[in-house]
Amino acid sequence: MGKEPHKKDLVLLPLGGTGEIGMNMYLYGWGDARARQWIMVDCGVMFGDESTPGVEVILPDISFIEERKEQLLGILITHAHEDHIGAIPWLAHRLDAPVYATKFAALLMANKLAEAGWEDEVTVNVIKPGPGHAFRLGEIEVEYVPVTHSLPEPNSLVLRTPAGVAVHTGDWKIDETPIIPPAFSFERLRQIGDEGVQALICDSTNATREGTSPSEREVEASLEKLIREARGRVAVTTFSSHVGRIKAVSEAARAAGREVIVAGYSMRRVIEAARQCGLLDSSHAFLEEDAYGYLPRERCVLLCTGSQGEARAALSRVADDMHPRITLEEGDMVIFSSFTIPGNEKSVGHIMNRLAARGVDVIANSKDHLVHTTGHPCRGDLARYYELIRPERLIPMHGEMHHMLAHAEFAAEQGIKETAMLADGQMLRILPGPARVVGEVKSGRVFVDGRLLTAAGDGPVRARRRLSFVGIVVVSLVLDGKGNVRGPAQLIADGLPQFAADGEVMEDILLDAADDALDDMSRARRRVDEAVIDTVRRAVRRAAVTEWGKKPVVHVMVQRV
Repeated sequence: MGKEPHKKDLVLLPLGGTGEIGMNMYLYGWGDARARQWIMVDCGVMFGDESTPGVEVILPDISFIEERKEQLLGILITHAHEDHIGAIPWLAHRLDAPVYATKFAALLMANKLAEAGWEDEVTVNVIKPGPGHAFRLGEIEVEYVPVTHSLPEPNSLVLRTPAGVAVHTGDWKIDETPIIPPAFSFERLRQIGDEGVQALICDSTNATREGTSPSEREVEASLEKLIREARGRVAVTTFSSHVGRIKAVSEAARAAGREVIVAGYSMRRVIEAARQCGLLDSSHAFLEEDAYGYLPRERCVLLCTGSQGEARAALSRVADDMHPRITLEEGDMVIFSSFTIPGNEKSVGHIMNRLAARGVDVIANSKDHLVHTTGHPCRGDLARYYELIRPERLIPMHGEMHHMLAHAEFAAEQGIKETAMLADGQMLRILPGPARVVGEVKSGRVFVDGRLLTAAGDGPVRARRRLSFVGIVVVSLVLDGKGNVRGPAQLIADGLPQFAADGEVMEDILLDAADDALDDMSRARRRVDEAVIDTVRRAVRRAAVTEWGKKPVVHVMVQRV
């Protein structure tokens, strides 16, 4: 009797986006274990924080799929947020795979690729959503289904395979009165549910929150009231990709007899893309920063970047009084029409406090002022999505671990028969069921360090983090070949206190420690560079610990004359 043939299955392998917010990258593999073909869904980034000094952008480790790029059929983009497209200019050219996206995301990616110099190396295909525009990648049929979110053209993806149907939701919420199209595809999702959906891979970000997500129309009404009643200038900061919010600010300003001035390159770039997609027409006029100087205060609305406290964004420079054309003063108002991404609280708080100290009225989302609404599903939204497509099993994704666990528990309460949890790097067989982990691959993070990509674990960021806590001392010594000291030691200390507790200069203390250590060495040992370096380094560190209580990084250089 011959061997049983290998069975084909559909596996899900996240390289980012599970157990964390951001860096979304999901691989779907179809075939048997020996010869799978792969599809990548989204190619996003995560942003650095205080724990990654010098690093603003973090990428997923793509070594697994890069080694198999001949089997990668395409990169499917669900929508244009940075945590879903931000890695395209860094990684797509290394994968030699076509990219598929709707027009708005394609335009933003084209700009990114051009800025990075890879526009001729990456093919971006503009596709249309809906059943009449489904297309095939290998044996998988892909259909884009419009949903609602906090930017234009968000989509869920339907993946039809010979083993069944999987739905990858992307980021979504249910907004029955969106400011910009598309509308949520209730009927189409119900039809897909009628086909039979074996697996739902679903956004978990708000799975701990009861109720439903407020509509953008409610935020629009609140912004209109605030702008109409304002005495001085009004500045509104939001996510630059939030075209619905940009449109709401424009219409609120027009209703109040005000003009809108745009500050921030990314905001202007998104507005241009929205115009090309027909989402903003000529009635939505946006002035350049130069207009700020001649508009009366009561006729000015500033729409600016910087809602997350980014140091180089427009609002941060305004708050620090460093912007060349824009200033705010007592009686003006700043509206943070956004939520603060975890990790950005300190930088956002700094900006708010700087503005408040100048007498500026700072408005953030609260029960009194609905100036932002989430773009992700709360439990009421999740329950409606389940009812539409009636999945056999749920795989939570896009969220920290407690979000995903809450999602799995909620799905079970709603009658979904099976839930399956996984982490980045784990390979989960999702079709045919039951779902189970069938392997694990290398995954992790890669830092964008200036123009270079560096390893997250052992790269220079680890050294920078240490330096930020303990500083550095560099000692320079001059000796001859016989071990005689031929000149005074030189020392530079950076990041250490200037004085010890008794008032003595810290550098003098450390320099004395270096000189004493050299004097105590025999001439024979001073002939050996390694012995000199080790002895002096230890002596300087001991002196620093005695006087300061911390161990700085110490480098010793020996020059022979």
